[in-house]
Amino acid sequence: MSDKINRRKLLKNLGLGAGIVSLGGVGDIVAGNGKFEILKANSFSGKINHSVCRWCYQDIPLQDFAKACAEMGIKGIDLLKPSEWETVEKEGLVCSMATDDFASITDGFNDPANHASLQEKYKGLIKKASEHNIKNVICFSGNRNGMDEEMGIKNCVTGLTPLLEYAEELDVNLVMELLNSKVDHADYMCDHTEWGVKLAKALGKPNFKLLYDIYHMQIMEGDVIRTIRENHEYINHYHTGGNPGRNEINDSQELNYPAIIEAIYDTGFDGFVAQEFIPTYDDKLSALQEGINICDI
Repeated sequence: MSDKINRRKLLKNLGLGAGIVSLGGVGDIVAGNGKFEILKANSFSGKINHSVCRWCYQDIPLQDFAKACAEMGIKGIDLLKPSEWETVEKEGLVCSMATDDFASITDGFNDPANHASLQEKYKGLIKKASEHNIKNVICFSGNRNGMDEEMGIKNCVTGLTPLLEYAEELDVNLVMELLNSKVDHADYMCDHTEWGVKLAKALGKPNFKLLYDIYHMQIMEGDVIRTIRENHEYINHYHTGGNPGRNEINDSQELNYPAIIEAIYDTGFDGFVAQEFIPTYDDKLSALQEGINICDI
């Protein structure tokens, strides 16, 4: 993307002169130096529901972080535990993807040995989520550990079906995240969109969906926009991240996020797009604001 296009995007989304003090000028913002400060929330287009993953900003106290997110116009925070929900709710935000300590990436629903324990614990989390009007609870396939993919699907169907029936009564979705097994999560089974969609079809439950992590799927399969267009009915949540490195989603990395977000919006998507990059700027909130602006088409 040219510098000229970047400047136009910044002027449109950031509204220079209306709430922004640039410490180094537009050139520094375009270059991705993080040298700017947002003084008040932007006026967003309303096309995208913005959220952010908590773990990327753990060094900021949750109440302060939630307040800053609200000022930016962010609506939700991902991957919060029950003990954290009320803190963000007090700032007018929602938990956009619920989790808890027992939710394991490596030991998931593809292993029958985990079913009894996971079903008991997830039922408790689903009930709590319902009481807070939280719609999405994250889950994971688990690692392969030598298991073939068809057996993994069969085992996940067995383990998830009772939970999905329970969650459906409470208007809660179980959302399995697509993760890469090449760089970050070696041996993880749900590492391709095709496998996740096969599982969704085998389950046949409207409240089982996929979390399409753009960073992870760029690593595993690429062809991001086509994949989203062809499989959007099985996806109800997105995560961002720059590749390579999982840092800022600006022009320092290879993904064209404005085009990807346009494609997501064109599918009729009305869920959350959550920023899940690890900020490198000294001012981490400036990095977050930049990511939100890039995704606000």
